[in-house]
Amino acid sequence: MSRSSWLLTFSPCAALASLAAVTTTLLVLGYASSRPTSFLKDAAGYEYDDVAYSPSSSTVPRRGAGYPPVLAYYISGGHGESVRMTRLLKAVYHPRNRYLLHLDAGAGAYERARLAGYVRSEQAFLEYGNVHVLGKGDSVDGRGASAVAAVLRGASVLVRIGADWDWLVTLQATDYPLVTQDDLLHALSAVPRDLNFIDHRMDTDTAPVLVLDQNLLQSTNAEISFSSGQREKPDAFQLFKGSPWTVLSRGFVEHCVVAPDNLPRTLLMYFSNALSPMEFYFQTAMANSARFRNATVNHTFRVYVPDGDHRSRYDAVVGSGAAFAGRLGDVHGDEALLQRIDQELLRRPLDGVTPGQWCAGGDEEATADDCSVGGDIDAVRQGEAGRRLAKLVAGLVGAVGLGP
Repeated sequence: MSRSSWLLTFSPCAALASLAAVTTTLLVLGYASSRPTSFLKDAAGYEYDDVAYSPSSSTVPRRGAGYPPVLAYYISGGHGESVRMTRLLKAVYHPRNRYLLHLDAGAGAYERARLAGYVRSEQAFLEYGNVHVLGKGDSVDGRGASAVAAVLRGASVLVRIGADWDWLVTLQATDYPLVTQDDLLHALSAVPRDLNFIDHRMDTDTAPVLVLDQNLLQSTNAEISFSSGQREKPDAFQLFKGSPWTVLSRGFVEHCVVAPDNLPRTLLMYFSNALSPMEFYFQTAMANSARFRNATVNHTFRVYVPDGDHRSRYDAVVGSGAAFAGRLGDVHGDEALLQRIDQELLRRPLDGVTPGQWCAGGDEEATADDCSVGGDIDAVRQGEAGRRLAKLVAGLVGAVGLGP
């Protein structure tokens, strides 16, 4: 089979999907390669509402040996999820990190303005200036290539607005942390910063379904369309599949966004008309890259909340040792589970951010007011959950011989 035969199909759906692929590739790579000033000022589809703030030297995180890493969070949601996103942001907030919030095109202007207004009203966010809200939402269907495009575009924004982060963490409004940011940063402090945490395995069974994701070509959310056509699997690269939730090193993110070689572009073309490409794109890009395939841990720090009664579900997620729980908020009783996580694991006060060593006094019982003023943002405190996570991380990294 020709190396490009998977691009050649003879149906209107395939033709439109190929056009969508070219459009996506040009948009993502164009944004990533533009200069920082023009990127932020002229890319109308990716304007972001920023707090009126000029960083001072006292609030810029120190980096290097002996200091914790810096995480960049891309938090996404849809219609009716701005409140969940706000709660998630408070739960994962730390002044060392950077945060980019994206409400997709399904959310209305009022909901987007409400989210941006909250960011502008929180004292800690004003103090450290590290939370941003995209001013215009992408149209997205989680089963299509528009989901990959949204993550890549969000990553390109984070690359341009801050050069001081080490890993990209992608979360949705239905996710929630099981450890404090102090615990997570402490657990990652001894990990080489070039490692990626990607659940992956070689894929030989997935049917080559052909779809059209119209969200790549329009500004309002639409469901993907299925085609009766199929295609053979490529012979230019091997397909890998895994969880769509990843923790990616900055180097790998730049590899995918800036695309210094043809592989990221080729994969954007291939997956533009594939089903569920979020389960394939980063896995395949990593596994087919000589630079990154040996710098990857087969894990995502995430556990899905199982079915069952409240107590068994709580015990299951805590016992997993994971950093995040997924698919919360859609099942009866999830609010009670979230409240227990807030109280017992995060010690997050009502309507406040999760306290840490950075809060005034560094007290576990810090109030919301204590965490709105400056403390030492370069110091982190490990708790019981952090010790469980550190044990998991050490085992994962050590098992593949990638330790420091």
